[in-house]
Amino acid sequence: MADKILFVDDEPAVLDGYKRILHKDFDLNTATGGEQALAEIHEHGPYSVVISDMRMPGMNGAQFLARVRQTAPDTIRMLLTGHADLNAAMDAVNEGNIFRFLTKPCEKEVLGKAITTGLVQYRLVTAEKELLENTLMGSIKVLTDVLAAASPEAFGRSKRIARYVRHLVTKFGLGSPWRFEAAAMLSQLGCVTLDPDVVQAGYMGKSASPEDAARFAAHPEVARNLLVNIPRLEPIAWMISQQLIKEVAQKPDAPAWTGDILPGARMLKLAVAFDSLRTRGKSDKDAIAELHCRHDEFEKELINALENMKPDGIEMEVRKLAVSKLTTGMILHQEIRNRNGMLVVPNGQEITYALLTKLENFAEAGKIDKEVMALVPV
Repeated sequence: MADKILFVDDEPAVLDGYKRILHKDFDLNTATGGEQALAEIHEHGPYSVVISDMRMPGMNGAQFLARVRQTAPDTIRMLLTGHADLNAAMDAVNEGNIFRFLTKPCEKEVLGKAITTGLVQYRLVTAEKELLENTLMGSIKVLTDVLAAASPEAFGRSKRIARYVRHLVTKFGLGSPWRFEAAAMLSQLGCVTLDPDVVQAGYMGKSASPEDAARFAAHPEVARNLLVNIPRLEPIAWMISQQLIKEVAQKPDAPAWTGDILPGARMLKLAVAFDSLRTRGKSDKDAIAELHCRHDEFEKELINALENMKPDGIEMEVRKLAVSKLTTGMILHQEIRNRNGMLVVPNGQEITYALLTKLENFAEAGKIDKEVMALVPV
């Protein structure tokens, strides 16, 4: 897809001039004013480069480009300004909102060179972002598979939490949603260091010794310590560490990450609390009502967003299958114990590659039955 350029000015004649001198070299669209431009970006974006005049009624160029930064952070933003607006333009650049500003009148060669430089920068940013997200998500997939094999109950909880977080992130339109889903999927990683009985007692709210209760309460910090040394996962590790804290706040010693990390941490905390109540037998309605009573911990708007969450839409049916016939994505419809009666996998666990390999090895060694009940997609 060709890189698209958007020019914004309140004078149609000026926009026609840009079209006339640049249409042969660039895929160029125009918008008269900030509001129309924001609608254009929403409906026909993404745009690689947005160039705005400074002086416009209602919303000036710096204010408009600040809005673009929020809604389309990867877009390269440039400001066209007269000499009288020079100080305001410099302030906009220094605040980090603008990639470059150009003085009016701007010759075709200067304008074309600036756009080309902006396109190169946009391609660098998006290529790095794609590489980062694909690489990190591959690493996260490996970690979640390990979690599934080592602690199926913790993995099952992380899958549910991820669904709640995905719903909340979509509802509130947070950028780079992969970060929040990654935090949800890895939120229970610290449980691999705990005895399964401690994990189950913590999830079910059962009484435990002070030592075991303290160990369970520490699992978010354990997960953070496991992840914090992986480049670019530091914000995700911090979000995970906040899931059981009474009040999620940006502490002075926490890194000053930009973006939606703080609201993301609050969403994760809410999703964990919601799943805890559902695990202990509460209906969705009762769980939400109880969360409303904890108004010192959770924002009302966040809790309300859980009310219209859709259930999983995949139709499943129960079948008895040989372990060798199981595939990833199926869900166990029974708990699996070894010949000594020890729990290997709890009921309701989704089959992952790592878990499937584990079950096949156990079945071949005669440590578990070779047939199991499973929910299979219809």
